[in-house]
Amino acid sequence: MLKMLTTQLNGLFQRIADKEADQIEDGARLLAQAAVGEGKIYIKGFQEMKAVEAEAASGAEPLPCGCPLDSMDDLAGHDRVLLVSRFAHDPEAAAAAAALRERGIPFVAVAGRMPNEEPSLAEMADVFIDTKLTKGLLPDENGGRTGFPSSLAALYIYFALKLTIEEILQELE
Repeated sequence: MLKMLTTQLNGLFQRIADKEADQIEDGARLLAQAAVGEGKIYIKGFQEMKAVEAEAASGAEPLPCGCPLDSMDDLAGHDRVLLVSRFAHDPEAAAAAAALRERGIPFVAVAGRMPNEEPSLAEMADVFIDTKLTKGLLPDENGGRTGFPSSLAALYIYFALKLTIEEILQELE
């Protein structure tokens, strides 16, 4: 089972790297705008995606200018936001996205994109990065799927964003 999980995770990370590289680059550029200016990069994770918030704020290598988004009232025009949700149609994440759009705050969204689901972060975000995860990775005994590591996929994307942001900031120094 461990070998199957490892194989599936490697495949998931490779799909993200292959299919989302341009969006990761675009997302890092958008978020880096806050670090270059006088803004902050706010992170809002929903449910298990709070793991991304924790990593960005208090991990071994925190995100430059990064902090959790506790209130929309904290935001200013030069700030940027990273929204992270299990699915792109999550109602709580969609409400946050709508509030950001209303306030004119650019944001990047990371989530699994389900076809034909509305409202979708994929359409609301300035940059949308798909986790490529919409069902479990492994078959179970009942013909279904199990093993849904959405937070691992989001953390992989977060680290890709973080490393790219740091690269951008180094180039500007």
